[in-house]
Amino acid sequence: ALVTLYMEMKVSAHIQDRLAYMYTGWHGVLQPVADILKLVQKEDTIPAAADKPLFILAPYLVFIGTYAGFAALPFSSLYVGSDINIGALYIIAVSSIVVVGILMAGWASNNKWSLFGAMRSAAQLVSYEIPSALAILVAVMITGSMNLQEINHFQEGGIQNWLVFGGPLPLVQKLLLMPFTLVTFFILFVASLAEVNRTPFDLPEAESELVQGFNTEYSGMKFAIFYMAEYANMFLVSGVAATLFLGGWGSPFGSFMSGPIWGVFWFVAKGMAFVFVQIWLRWTLPRLRVDQLMYASWKVMMPFLFVCILAVGMILSL
Repeated sequence: ALVTLYMEMKVSAHIQDRLAYMYTGWHGVLQPVADILKLVQKEDTIPAAADKPLFILAPYLVFIGTYAGFAALPFSSLYVGSDINIGALYIIAVSSIVVVGILMAGWASNNKWSLFGAMRSAAQLVSYEIPSALAILVAVMITGSMNLQEINHFQEGGIQNWLVFGGPLPLVQKLLLMPFTLVTFFILFVASLAEVNRTPFDLPEAESELVQGFNTEYSGMKFAIFYMAEYANMFLVSGVAATLFLGGWGSPFGSFMSGPIWGVFWFVAKGMAFVFVQIWLRWTLPRLRVDQLMYASWKVMMPFLFVCILAVGMILSL
């Protein structure tokens, strides 16, 4: 999470010519450490009218929901925290815990801005988890497995075998599948942006409207937990997208530069490349309106995904 935070601030410093992350320490390396030390030392206040038990519990639920997802991420051919047969389904399930934590934070704060932000977040996450699940279903249909390690093994052999390009299937099926896998991959990436509340989908934390959204009343270490969970979540969803459609820890050059150690390198590189795109979009695009946000999910992504699922099923049955 700290590396992702440093990357975010460094990219924004170059885009907006900010000073801190350009000059503090050595190229700003010490700045995220200073930020965390500052947050840890801040006074941890709880509003008098807040629901204290729920207020305290909320950030830890968000933390659990985010970090539990890392258990099923395959970092290389020899390392995955838990090599379970339903890894893809597991990640969808545990990520929904974050919704509970955010709702709890907004309600327990007894603050109208926090409650607005929490309700927006719940609607947004529930709406965009469905396109994410349907996009994952396309990968499961092609590979025949929900085990993320097996999905990785299915795509071994180089960039031509990645699911985004149709996978290691006969040439005719591959060419027919490619348009639908490309669309599915793009939708999965956009839906993952909404799931981690990143611009242009950062409605739950819209500073210009809701002060700081669901975490307005949080300070000190509790705010730091929300902050770190968001940045860890960015890499989690990027890792899932890379695993499902871009070969995960597989080398793009086939057997060249492959192996367990190289696998970690390729997985982290692909994940951080997606994180860079998320950061780039944040400092480029304006925020959507709430109605545009919901329209994009229910009336744009869902119909496209239903067409993709139907088409992939028909192509695979040829």
